[in-house]
Amino acid sequence: MILLAWVFHSIFVNEARLKEGEEEFNKLPRTEQWRRGWTTGPGELARTLGKVSPSHFALSLVFMGSTLLLGVVRWRLALQAQGLNVSWKRTAQISFTAHFFNSVLLGSNGGDLMKAWYAARDAQNKKTGAVLTVVVDRLIGLWAMLLFACAMMLFNRDLLSADSWARPLAWAVIAMMLAGSVILGMAFWGGVSRRWSGARVWLRRLPKGQWLENTLDSCRLFGQSRFFVAKSLAISMLLNAACVAQFIVLAQGMNISVAPRMMFFAVPIILCISAVPITPNSLGIRENLFVQMLAIPAIHIDATEALSLSLLAYAGSLLWSLVGGLVYLTMKDRRDIAQMNLPDTNQI
Repeated sequence: MILLAWVFHSIFVNEARLKEGEEEFNKLPRTEQWRRGWTTGPGELARTLGKVSPSHFALSLVFMGSTLLLGVVRWRLALQAQGLNVSWKRTAQISFTAHFFNSVLLGSNGGDLMKAWYAARDAQNKKTGAVLTVVVDRLIGLWAMLLFACAMMLFNRDLLSADSWARPLAWAVIAMMLAGSVILGMAFWGGVSRRWSGARVWLRRLPKGQWLENTLDSCRLFGQSRFFVAKSLAISMLLNAACVAQFIVLAQGMNISVAPRMMFFAVPIILCISAVPITPNSLGIRENLFVQMLAIPAIHIDATEALSLSLLAYAGSLLWSLVGGLVYLTMKDRRDIAQMNLPDTNQI
């Protein structure tokens, strides 16, 4: 809330400065500048938010909903790779409930904690594998977004060379992508244990060693599952494109003049950095990044308009969170995955 207040305060004071003239405004005492900012700013923000076309906002909701549905498809692939036969209905129920909890838990992926809890409770005989599907699904999703962002950088090298503010964020995304590639590669296809036969013996001696070994074996199932990575990556790329399309539609609905390729450059970087769990649903972090990234000279979107874009997208996410809340209220307390007797090989 403090970070959000700082973002709003900075923008409101700047709006008052632009409206009254910079020279005269800077002569005012600091407290008077703040008062005029909070007197003028909220009305300007409300007017900017009110510019969005209802039809464009509705279309942005469709794109937002499509990202949730694609997420359901991707997670079900992970469940199947672990031999967990979960129905489409149950997968969707848990996914929409997780999206509801994303609104209040840390980061943009905080709802995954609830997702993992439901998965573990349902998969009574494969708890490790079930929880791992949530972790792997999120890692693949984040890695695909990082890869998507890096690919968009290649098509927008002129933006990176022209603006020094965007370069550190770009390098952070590249570093995250490389680290994610190493982690997923070692988890799915092996690493130390393949070259050193005693690695597994050493692993079993650690606290919770048997659980760690079971987790490692479960990870290998993803690499052994035919086309799992390729299918998950393809679905993720569609999901990423839908995310960016949501912001492009909102910008068009507000009559903001910005080239789509620039949105494909900025939005993935912002979403990647926002995934770091710092504030609930990344509130404040995401808004500040939108204001800073879209204000670079090559894009040059007004701070109030950039903030409005972020808030409108968040409003769309909240509307779908309400759907997830309704699903959560109607879920039964106990369910079994297909009521199957699964072998007790991966019990925590």
